Amino acid sequence: MYLWEKPDWPAFTWDETSLSSLLARVSREQGRLLGKMEALGFDLRSEAHLRTLTEDVVKSSEIEGERLDPEQVRSSIARRLGMDIGGLIPADRNVEGVVEMMLDATGNYALPLTEERLFAWHASLFPTGRSGMTRIRVGQWRDDRDGPMQVVSGPVGREKVHYQAPPADRVPDEMAKFLCWFEQPGDADPLLVAGLAHLWFVTIHPFDDGNGRIARAIADMVLARSEKTGQRFYSMSAQIRKEHKAYYDTLEWTQKGDLDVTRWQEWFLNCLFRAIEGAQETLSQVLQKARFWERFAKEPLNERQIEVLNRLLDGFEGKLTTSKWAKIAKCSQDTAYRDIVDLIERGALRKEPGGGRSTSYSLME
Repeated sequence: MYLWEKPDWPAFTWDETSLSSLLARVSREQGRLLGKMEALGFDLRSEAHLRTLTEDVVKSSEIEGERLDPEQVRSSIARRLGMDIGGLIPADRNVEGVVEMMLDATGNYALPLTEERLFAWHASLFPTGRSGMTRIRVGQWRDDRDGPMQVVSGPVGREKVHYQAPPADRVPDEMAKFLCWFEQPGDADPLLVAGLAHLWFVTIHPFDDGNGRIARAIADMVLARSEKTGQRFYSMSAQIRKEHKAYYDTLEWTQKGDLDVTRWQEWFLNCLFRAIEGAQETLSQVLQKARFWERFAKEPLNERQIEVLNRLLDGFEGKLTTSKWAKIAKCSQDTAYRDIVDLIERGALRKEPGGGRSTSYSLME
């Protein structure tokens, strides 16, 4: 029997005593991080927010096997936030859709979560009306015309069913109960509400596709409400991506268990704690970027140099070579080489060991 087949569904319970110390620890770390970010000042907070949202959108899609261009995601978020970061590039409509959903969930966290709002999120995730090659019902609940909604893995003919969701004819009533609870969750701690909201939504699995991404957006919405800010400084999606095996194992075990979801809540809180810890890396990167530009603010750098340096400071993937510089800055390799040599002389870049065509460069610490 699955959770939704239990007689008392959806009367979830958990052992508050066993979770209390963990819950207090996560709450302390959450408050400590928010305090650090508040002390940064507006511009650095905005930079941290942009980095976190970019990672959140990219990693949430990665969990579902979809790879988005981080630069497109960053550009889309920056435009929507009105941030002047330079080097903005056009974003595909599927990127714009995911960004739009995420910004609505976290930026407008105080607005009620309604059926119509969920339909709008779903439509933004699938602007072509298709999931890959498959046409799906967009902006409406699933209808199970092709059989029951199942989560499966393995090759065709030897599939393993990990979970089967409630029949489609139950979805409208199930979602009505969920949305009513979501807006009036009682006196439960908001961090536990976030964990339960994620679990409850993916257990109903109301859409043909996109349920995981929307569940994570819903959890982020609850966390934003708990912090009373639309700015995000840690990414649950990035942490879940790192722990995806434990995530799916715990989810499957819970959905095949009883309505005591203590194990799920414990995993969610631990994952949240590690996500908040991971925000220290974002904070250090933001501060490193700020210190770098303090050092070189008065240097007569050209636009190409500023653009590529910002790319490096924002987490450039791979090694920077003359050819990559030329491609990013849209210039010749000779011009790129002159730009690089000039920055080496100014102490902004250094040449990595190795030579020839594999010569690469990195930021001076």
